[in-house]
Amino acid sequence: MGRAIATVASDYKEHATVAKMEKLIGPTKPIFIGVAVVALFMLIWSFSPSASFPNISDVAKMAVLPGKDGGATKDCATVSYQGINLGHDPANKTFYDDQALSYEIGNPVTNWDDKRREWLKHHPSFATGAEDRVFVVTGSQPSPCKNPIGDHLKLRFFKNKVDYCRIHGYDIFHSNAFLHPKMVSWWVKMPVLRATMLAHPEAEWIFWVDSDAIFTDMDFKLPLEKYKDHNLVVPGFPNKVYKEKSCGGVNAGVFFIRNCQWSMEFLEVWAGMGPQTPNYEKWGQILTSTMTDNTNLESDDQSALVYLLLKEKETFGNKIYLEYHYDLSGYWVEIVKSLDTISDNYASIEKGVTELKRRHAEKVSEHYAAVMREAFANKSGSGGGRKRPFITHFTACRPCSGQWGYSEGQCSNGMEKALNFADNQVLRNYGFVRPDLLNASSIYPLPFGFSSYYKEK
Repeated sequence: MGRAIATVASDYKEHATVAKMEKLIGPTKPIFIGVAVVALFMLIWSFSPSASFPNISDVAKMAVLPGKDGGATKDCATVSYQGINLGHDPANKTFYDDQALSYEIGNPVTNWDDKRREWLKHHPSFATGAEDRVFVVTGSQPSPCKNPIGDHLKLRFFKNKVDYCRIHGYDIFHSNAFLHPKMVSWWVKMPVLRATMLAHPEAEWIFWVDSDAIFTDMDFKLPLEKYKDHNLVVPGFPNKVYKEKSCGGVNAGVFFIRNCQWSMEFLEVWAGMGPQTPNYEKWGQILTSTMTDNTNLESDDQSALVYLLLKEKETFGNKIYLEYHYDLSGYWVEIVKSLDTISDNYASIEKGVTELKRRHAEKVSEHYAAVMREAFANKSGSGGGRKRPFITHFTACRPCSGQWGYSEGQCSNGMEKALNFADNQVLRNYGFVRPDLLNASSIYPLPFGFSSYYKEK
């Protein structure tokens, strides 16, 4: 409809111009004469000092007609590029108006699914795509790191998460506060997750990522359709959990949880084994006796999760997906050894696919990620190499505490290499590359038609 209106308006303007010319020079019988006159008139007008062309500011003000390149909006100042109205909050009462509402864990929320649904009804711009909306949450301690390099590494780890979220259109929240004074260490995530669910009813999934975890495949996007029947997705191995009863059967440092009533109740039960409860010591003893390999006398979140999978499978376990088909939390020690080889493997694929060498805007990166997935799958059929790990998790490396689970060189060099490996994927769209994964300062312009990993011999 909009396109038709624009065409009619254009035709009307052209006929009006021809009519004016006919008054001056008389009716034009041959069609080509009329066309030539109009063309001459337009040419003279274009060189007139009074003629003006739209600059970048004028173009930004042009309205997009409904049905063409997305819907136009009347209030562009408060609508984000994703079409979400950030300035709309009607006076209709929602759960936020309930004086009994508490963001604190330990204060149960009821009927959360209905409350979310009601809020979305009053905020329709958020409703579109809500089922696939992901909100990333991470955190770090409120005090400075004891190791001098710790805060620098922490900043780079956070930058990596921001880059990943920007590429995929996710929001992110970083907490450096203990939202519950007793829930520290492993348990710090519980209060933050609970508060985030209430603060972001527009998000379907809350994605917790430990501060020491790095996104090392910036193209990878969570396969949410796969988890349509589940509410918690955590990296883990069923055999290790159900047969071996191992506390290492899952990794509770990276997971995503659905923003729903089930999750509200699950978080309360899970947190009920934490240090804020009077039965904390008792839970430590129970978990130690239940796990075959747990020598820690304290109750920790990971052992508690395994315990719930073992003892409450019917209540909670059937809604929990143990993911081991991709690196949702890849163990860093072996991964960092293979990053150079992985880089070379992707470079060889990119060199053989013209579209992958094309320069493009960062905002359309997901299109090229799809092209790469197809190219990688085709090569894998003929013995292709290892994929980029989605997340590389530096478990046991604790620079902020001043202690290292491994040698300082192992941890710091591994972190440097993984961070630069991930950052090369980001820098490509800005026209630069780090040829040496162990040298963050060595950055070169990327020649036209070259992949971000290819080094000219």
